[in-house]
Amino acid sequence: MFKIDNIEFEKPLLLAPMEDVTGPAFRKLCKEFGADIVYTEFINSDGLVRSNKKTEKKMRISDEERPVGIQIYGADLEAMKNSAVIVETENPDIIDINAGCWVKKVARRGAGAGLLKDPPYMEKMVKEIVNSVDRPVTVKTRIGWDSDSILIEDVARRIEDAGARALTIHCRTRADAHSGEPDWSWITKAKKHISIPVVLNGGVMEAEDIKRAFDETGADGVMIARGAIGNPWIFSRGKTLMQNGQLPPPPTIRERIETALRHLKYETLFKDEEKYAVIPFRKYYSGYLKGIHNSSKLKPELMKHTEYAPIEELLMKFLEELENGNNVDESEINR
Repeated sequence: MFKIDNIEFEKPLLLAPMEDVTGPAFRKLCKEFGADIVYTEFINSDGLVRSNKKTEKKMRISDEERPVGIQIYGADLEAMKNSAVIVETENPDIIDINAGCWVKKVARRGAGAGLLKDPPYMEKMVKEIVNSVDRPVTVKTRIGWDSDSILIEDVARRIEDAGARALTIHCRTRADAHSGEPDWSWITKAKKHISIPVVLNGGVMEAEDIKRAFDETGADGVMIARGAIGNPWIFSRGKTLMQNGQLPPPPTIRERIETALRHLKYETLFKDEEKYAVIPFRKYYSGYLKGIHNSSKLKPELMKHTEYAPIEELLMKFLEELENGNNVDESEINR
């Protein structure tokens, strides 16, 4: 059971905080597909305390997203405390501390997964943030810095002792980054030492992985990151599988293309100019169009445009040609 104050779910699915991905548009989309809790992009505490406008914009949330968490990262204790106080003014349901980001420019300076090199300091940071705000504080971390320093059981105890209300564990080390298979057994081991909810993260790429994660580890929740990019129906399909024991059919080509357009439309709603939505959205085409006949020829055409209307026209024309002119075996398409 995942329970923090009035947030209570049986086997919830959470959308992980991801840089340049989990903005308000993608959070909205994933909510519609069944994500129970969503998180902002991770927010630089130094930028917040300096009142950086771009950083401040990342923490804007809306009531339709709830429950929603805002995640902060940083190495400086005072900056993290002050940024948590700033974040609290947005009234998030959860304030999450990033202790798992593996990127060198973050971890090497002691932020993100860099906190794993000094568990007592991590504990102190969590405790002081907990004491600085009224909102529930949670932590997302990894099992260790590298394979020679897997300290997650000790870290889990420290985080609970510091007052954190839940712990998400990405079941790889910082050195692993996203490579190799995550070791989910650390979820079960960590749960033996603490009573707060433990959420599994890492290696959840398909609906079947969700059920397997719950079945094998007893996790209180499953957090999905890269598996949701270009694949937001992972939430609804995972829930159907857990509830009925049967995996629903993958989305049709029409559903995939219409979902891509819905996602892009949402992005335009949150940007000052369409081009600031359309250009960054190019990274999503590979996921939404994966395996679709002739999509490799379509992508270069999509890349030429900076407005929504011609993108919609291209994709709907492509869909019409597929449905009317080509026999495509959708069973051969992943997802």
